[in-house]
Amino acid sequence: MADYYELLGVDRSAEPDEIKKAYRKLARELHPDRNPGDDVAEARFKEVAKAYETLSDGERREQYDRFGEAGPGGGGFGDAAGFGDIFDAFFGGQSPFGGSGGFSGQQASRGPARGDDLEVVVDVLFEDAVLGSAQPVEIRTHVPCEPCEATGAVEGSNKVSCETCGGVGQVRQVRRSILGQMVSTGTCPTCEGSGEVIEDPCASCGGDGRVVDELTYTVDIPAGVDTGATLRLSGRGAAGQRGAGFGDLYVRVRVLPHDRFQRDGNDLVTELAVPMTVAALGGDLDLETLEGTETITVEAGTQTGKVFRLRGHGVPSLQGGRRGDIRAIAVVMTPEKLGEREEELLREFAALRGDELSESRSLLGRIRSALS
Repeated sequence: MADYYELLGVDRSAEPDEIKKAYRKLARELHPDRNPGDDVAEARFKEVAKAYETLSDGERREQYDRFGEAGPGGGGFGDAAGFGDIFDAFFGGQSPFGGSGGFSGQQASRGPARGDDLEVVVDVLFEDAVLGSAQPVEIRTHVPCEPCEATGAVEGSNKVSCETCGGVGQVRQVRRSILGQMVSTGTCPTCEGSGEVIEDPCASCGGDGRVVDELTYTVDIPAGVDTGATLRLSGRGAAGQRGAGFGDLYVRVRVLPHDRFQRDGNDLVTELAVPMTVAALGGDLDLETLEGTETITVEAGTQTGKVFRLRGHGVPSLQGGRRGDIRAIAVVMTPEKLGEREEELLREFAALRGDELSESRSLLGRIRSALS
């Protein structure tokens, strides 16, 4: 990855507000909504977001300036937890030995957290799940406030240090228990973790830097997807407060049933109606698949339950392996209504085979029976 400062287009001496402003501008330009199908823009969007996450945090920025992207231990900034994170997990940011969990005497403000991840369920037609498609998805979510450019403040308004938390972004609470006093640390309710309070908040968003709106995304449904699959769209979740990063959008797939086909792994299973005469004498039948018409050759003497296989016409493998097959199960169809001539021919055929039949139900047959 390129230098974080170069990615954001700022000097290494840039102030936090300058870094945030540069990030907001690039995020709007590169966001996937404005660049549908542009893989290059999406990749840059992720790089810019990672650069901002590092440079917007004072401690992480200092480590980056000293050691680069790999960090002091060579593991990067997003992979390994520091001592402060360990104390956060087990003691709410408070060291069990007294003092803070970190080495600086108090925890640095991390600023507003990125936006929430969102989850939506999308119903996909059976054939679209098998063959792949582009599916519109509607969500109601937080988006950056345009009048204040996601700052949450009226232009020219100043930010002041939060009096509740002293600019730290976190507050400590002391409670008594049978083990003595327990100290826990949580997000400041006044500034919501930013450490700053806006003197003159934006009227449109009330200082939040974001508003609620309805958006429609086009989601690429990969060929071969099945019910229960989850697609992750990076950076398409809710916008964070006051210019913080976007969350992710998780799309859970629910495949609608088909009137003729069922899925069995990567195979498609259906019934093939075979007329009695074709089953006995053989012939060719047409089978309507999801992609067109295929011809199936039925051998003479075919019985109900025989499986005809169309190789490579089933469900594509998500892992890129061989495509599944279509299994067409023969169902021999016996005619329900017969004309007189048809009945006569069948009775002659039965007589040749020595089959015992019941009396004819036709009008001619009843008359013959009465006169005999």
